[in-house]
Amino acid sequence: PRPLSPHLQIYHWSVTMVTSITHRITGVALYVGIVFIAWWLVAASMGPEAYGPFLAVAGNPIGQIVLFGFTWAAAYHLVNGIRHLTWDLGYGFLPRTAMWTGVVVVALSIIRAVGIFVWAYMVRMGGPHP
Repeated sequence: PRPLSPHLQIYHWSVTMVTSITHRITGVALYVGIVFIAWWLVAASMGPEAYGPFLAVAGNPIGQIVLFGFTWAAAYHLVNGIRHLTWDLGYGFLPRTAMWTGVVVVALSIIRAVGIFVWAYMVRMGGPHP
């Protein structure tokens, strides 16, 4: 009989596979999210009347979730891109190393995104400025 293709009931997801798929998804999310960033820049350049609607959207909880998602996608894509560059140099191909670096990429991207949001809220509340 012919061999069966793997399907979801027998196929085991690996960290490397998930990080690869996530890298592609975050790339698309960044491409789409640039519209939001462009809106911010154009509104900021046009004055308070144009900036007010942007602040209303960006300041509500859904806008904050979208901004956090964009921030995390940028952090993930950057850190995982560095991982891909090390692969291009020929390092990190052992399965254990690839799995470990995938976990590190996810952890660092979350830490980076949370750190950026904490810093932004501290600045907003009058805390330390860079």
